[in-house]
Amino acid sequence: MNAVTIALKDLQIFFKDRGAVVQLVALPLIFIVVFSGALAAIGSEAEEDTRIPLPVVDLDGGTGAQAFLDELERAGGVAVTLVAQETAATDLDERRIARFLTIPADFTGKLDGGEQITLRLTNHPDAPPEETEAVRLVIAGAAQDLSLENQILASLRQMGEMNAGIPEENQIFTPERAMAQARSQFERSKTTPLIAVKETVPAKPDGRASELDEPVQLAVPGFTVLFVFLTAQTTARSIYDEKKVGSFRRLLAAPVSKAALLAGKVLPGFIIALIQTLVIFAFGMFGMRLLGLTPLHLGSDPLAVLIVAVAMALCTSCLGIVIAAIAQTENQIGGLSSLILWGAGILGGTFIPLFILESVMGPVIKIVPHYWANHAFNNLLARGLTLGDVVTDLLALGVFSLVFFAIGLWKFDFD
Repeated sequence: MNAVTIALKDLQIFFKDRGAVVQLVALPLIFIVVFSGALAAIGSEAEEDTRIPLPVVDLDGGTGAQAFLDELERAGGVAVTLVAQETAATDLDERRIARFLTIPADFTGKLDGGEQITLRLTNHPDAPPEETEAVRLVIAGAAQDLSLENQILASLRQMGEMNAGIPEENQIFTPERAMAQARSQFERSKTTPLIAVKETVPAKPDGRASELDEPVQLAVPGFTVLFVFLTAQTTARSIYDEKKVGSFRRLLAAPVSKAALLAGKVLPGFIIALIQTLVIFAFGMFGMRLLGLTPLHLGSDPLAVLIVAVAMALCTSCLGIVIAAIAQTENQIGGLSSLILWGAGILGGTFIPLFILESVMGPVIKIVPHYWANHAFNNLLARGLTLGDVVTDLLALGVFSLVFFAIGLWKFDFD
């Protein structure tokens, strides 16, 4: 008899208990769906239009005014809404709006004729000056772009008039062709500008920006860590049952060491934890999509995710030995498991993002193995890091496993 034989026997007993199997798999999936859906709903509600409202009174209504409004929308920074002149004046007096812009009635005509146009921005006295300046700059930029286009077209038109006396066969480009080409370039520059500015927000060193982008990248690994470590209770209960019926005393008579006996009790929990992780992650990747929620993606290093899962499964199985060594009765196993495993899960970042816990509680949260498993998964799944970035987390989980197994071997009463 060896550790593998003991493990196979325990696995057969476990899988006969369908209720335990369903609880270890179904319960975390329910938590994940509810938690991810709630965070996604909160995130969508939190998305609000940060543009500055800009009511516009369009007294012209022509093509030039519409082109100017399009430029405003394209410039960004302001949310344009068309309002009547009387409504705008009343809303400004009653402080329902901070400002409004008036496009004069002869806007299109003067624009086509190259004449000077005055746009009027009416601000409430109490309007924030920095906001007013931002709106003014957007308006000025849009007006400048539109003015430049018209000046170029007017120049081409004048060149055509100057070349009117030249025979058409001697003209390489006719005025009509040149103006059509210019208009084409203007339209192209609006979608693919020659110089573009791309704004990015790099993740902070603690990863908080990227971690909160997709709740599923926190929910799936977080609840995986919580419920995988809960399998330590299954390992502890299995060991207690062996003691209760006196199996350990009989096994000690066989040519097998105490370490091998405990290894045989660790192995089933290790396998169960790996299966549980596989099922939960598969649900996160495929089941969430079927439910219309954002699916889980494995980041840039799936192999590193697998290695972390293996280290976590080993750690939770060894933790079960410690619980079995400390507890004296079946009720104590249940009580200690609930206190240790749920408490460590909350402290280790299952429900609350780690950067929040670290800012509130400091390094104290690092005393539980759940922290290191969550930290590794966050780095790999939420921040897109690789195996080299989670070496410390893997070492910590390995140290916890060795310490747990050593304590269990030292304190465990085989009688």
